[in-house]
Amino acid sequence: MSQSKQDRAIQTRAAILHAAAAVFDEYGYSGASVNKILARAGVTQGAMYFHFASKEAVARAVMNAQGDDLELPVGSEGLQRLIDTTMYLSVQLQRNVLLRAGVRLAVEQGEFGVRDDTAYQLWARQFAEHLYSARIRGELLPDVDEAELAKFLVGAYSGTQLFSQIATGRVDLPQRIQMMWRFLLPGIATPQIRERLKVRPWRDPIAA
Repeated sequence: MSQSKQDRAIQTRAAILHAAAAVFDEYGYSGASVNKILARAGVTQGAMYFHFASKEAVARAVMNAQGDDLELPVGSEGLQRLIDTTMYLSVQLQRNVLLRAGVRLAVEQGEFGVRDDTAYQLWARQFAEHLYSARIRGELLPDVDEAELAKFLVGAYSGTQLFSQIATGRVDLPQRIQMMWRFLLPGIATPQIRERLKVRPWRDPIAA
């Protein structure tokens, strides 16, 4: 395959993936159809099946690509970076269709016969990295297990965002994540670091 054909194939796959994300986000897995995805992507059926063997295959791809468009916060370290990341995600869940669709499909995956915790495990590893950094920096209480806490946090975050989605369409998600940290931090962080941590709504530094 020539470079130009390869570039077009990459662009086509990305177009299908993002179109499918929009359709899955709007209709869910059961309500989505290949025809809706094709219409949204503006590609032929042959082009789609060249990249994805079925609707299930494209759903899996969307689910596992949910973090691909994100630019996670940098600049802070340890617990502050973890908090910043969760606050950033609360805003991206309102704006980013690929993330939103991936999260929805991870919840609905039983509808297409899948039990795949890849996306959850990826977020757990991401959170654990920040917790390991927090441990090195002396920010965590002695009995905190970083790996266990990371898994708990993914579960708590998933439940919080789902509750917010059902209750308000995620309009209040940032406030709910702030509340989650308000209850969680006393059980994991030293009193000294808690005084310095900022649990605040995420604002894009470029836009600010």
